[in-house]
Amino acid sequence: MTAATRKSRDGRTRARLFSSTGASLVRIASSLAITFFGLLLVTFLIGRVLPIDPVLAAVGDHASEQVYERVKEEMGLNLPLWQQFFVYISNVVQGDFGTSVLTSNPVLEDIKRVFPATLELATLATIIGVFLGVPAGVFAAINKGKWPDHIVRIIGLAGYSMPIFWLGLMGLLVFYLKLDWVAGPGRLDAFYVDFIEPTTGLMLIDTLIEGDMDLFWNAVSHIILPASILAYFSLAYIARMTRSFMLEQLSQEYILTARVKGISETRIIWHHALGNVMVPLVTVIALSYANLLEGSVLTEIIFAWPGLGLYITNSLLNADMNAVLGGTVVVGAVFIGVNMLSDVLYRLLDPRARR
Repeated sequence: MTAATRKSRDGRTRARLFSSTGASLVRIASSLAITFFGLLLVTFLIGRVLPIDPVLAAVGDHASEQVYERVKEEMGLNLPLWQQFFVYISNVVQGDFGTSVLTSNPVLEDIKRVFPATLELATLATIIGVFLGVPAGVFAAINKGKWPDHIVRIIGLAGYSMPIFWLGLMGLLVFYLKLDWVAGPGRLDAFYVDFIEPTTGLMLIDTLIEGDMDLFWNAVSHIILPASILAYFSLAYIARMTRSFMLEQLSQEYILTARVKGISETRIIWHHALGNVMVPLVTVIALSYANLLEGSVLTEIIFAWPGLGLYITNSLLNADMNAVLGGTVVVGAVFIGVNMLSDVLYRLLDPRARR
């Protein structure tokens, strides 16, 4: 084959790759837009179906009928349903979720204030879950049917079975009240709350930026228990999926060939098999992360963690529908975004997915 022929073939291959990648990105963008539209439609309908009167929540029980009607008109609730939906979409696209009845702030400002706390908690929980769950899954796979495998599977089963609120309460009772190993609810001790000026909203990062190690370790002692409780559920899921993926890889012919060639078992497991497992595992970790972001509500309530879950719960209890719908849209958008990102990463890491 001449150099010119080889160059031409490489050019055609790159052109097909770019064309395939471009088509995939268009499909992903279209899917993202349709899914987000569906999310807005569902949240809008939930807001209209729930037996909560947002006007009454805004004006109070003792307002006159004239005031009630005026506020209802100001909120646009006297319009036909389809017009309300159009106005709702237009406002959301511009980042306007309305004003919170509970805090009197724009909902978007409230979300910007509380979301970093949820992000920090879920991120640390995912890191713990990945660093413990992946080795546990590999360890279980290479010891299939033996006692290490049974232990990992029992730990995973317990992670799925135990209610998170019970686990959180037991954690506080044992590690906070009895052993005094960790700090109690909240992100910092009450004494330190006014000592830190939020920069990123992530307490661990902000305390490091301030260079105050006392504050940093105080923040660590507050977050380690709720993050570990959340991480337990992530660990159980990641370990189970890693075990399943590893068992499939270890039964492949290339593993047998590598053993025949005399390659060490350690290299076969941690380099060859785990390397192939990491591609589908990216999706598993991304889904686990998204689930933690949206499912940390109970953990935030138990640990008085001032995140998005606690904000939505308090808003719901106070009939603050703008805040509830705004928080729900943000959680849904994050879940959709993480799913799409994992899809893109999967396609980038695995050439077969681009075909």
